[in-house]
Amino acid sequence: MTSAEKLGRSELAAEILSILRCPGCGKALDQGEREEYLCAHCNRIFPVVGDVPRFVNADSYADSFGFQWQRYRRTQLDTEERGQSESDFRRRTGFMPADLEGKLVLDVGCGMGRFAEVATRWGARVVGIDLSAAAGVAARNLRDRQFVALQADVYALPFAPESFDYIYSIGVLHHTPDCEKAVKVLPKYLKPGGYLAVWLYSGYNKWYRFSDIYRKVTHRMPPRMLHGMLRVLVPVFNGIDRGLRAVPVVGKPMAGAVHHVFPVNRNPSPEWRVLDTFDWYSPRYQSKHTYEQVFRWFEHCGLEDLHVVEEPIAVRGRKPFRKAEKGITESTQEQSQGAQVLV
Repeated sequence: MTSAEKLGRSELAAEILSILRCPGCGKALDQGEREEYLCAHCNRIFPVVGDVPRFVNADSYADSFGFQWQRYRRTQLDTEERGQSESDFRRRTGFMPADLEGKLVLDVGCGMGRFAEVATRWGARVVGIDLSAAAGVAARNLRDRQFVALQADVYALPFAPESFDYIYSIGVLHHTPDCEKAVKVLPKYLKPGGYLAVWLYSGYNKWYRFSDIYRKVTHRMPPRMLHGMLRVLVPVFNGIDRGLRAVPVVGKPMAGAVHHVFPVNRNPSPEWRVLDTFDWYSPRYQSKHTYEQVFRWFEHCGLEDLHVVEEPIAVRGRKPFRKAEKGITESTQEQSQGAQVLV
């Protein structure tokens, strides 16, 4: 890491410290002499383990994701040959590089840093939070980027209100005990004029009904055991799917029926197929939602300029400016338009 990169990271760390708050009482935190953060108001200590501040207990309902992302710590990171994560990020948030450049962004449920890698590549300064030990994987994967990872709970985020320019959560909040509550927590942490984007599992297509039945059992299995089972079953069902599709006339309907009853991921990458199938069957919570629901949640939080993004269920909204800020913004826009006319 160059000296300039070290300076940049130290500036980001100072910026994050300025917005850190105790998740219990909401007071500002101090940095202790050791690797820890201190709340002088309620005497709580939050340790830093492996460069990751820990604001939650070690055990949680998200343990399977910790196993998942430690096992597949780099599988979904983009490479020169593959840009699926950037493509998914665009389709699920509607954000573009110019939107995020130079902005402070919160990634809720960062996992191993798949989408934070895209956002930092676009020039954003990103804070990633994850309930599981995946936060440590993200910190290692993005150690040379403008990125800080925290292990924290979405229901008790350790930040001051109105800290972030953009917030996104992709494929995460439907794995919480109460998705609606989790979504409604987030606008509090947006700056006025900031944007929130969420992507959730769709409640319109019922393809998942059998996987929901199986998950009543599979989520209780030790993650290592479930993963070992899927490493065998996913290639088997993938082979059956390809074989049936080669049969004229009746092959594709038969393959569709088998996939409906025994859903496994169909990604071209064998490793990605096992990863995503494990992601379906391991979580304790996995809710599905509609645009009508999510729009109601956003409107309840006072968000405006709501947009349906390309891949369902994906919704983006903006936190309104305060009246004074709105007037300044409109005046600036009018001046800009006037300058363009003069030119």
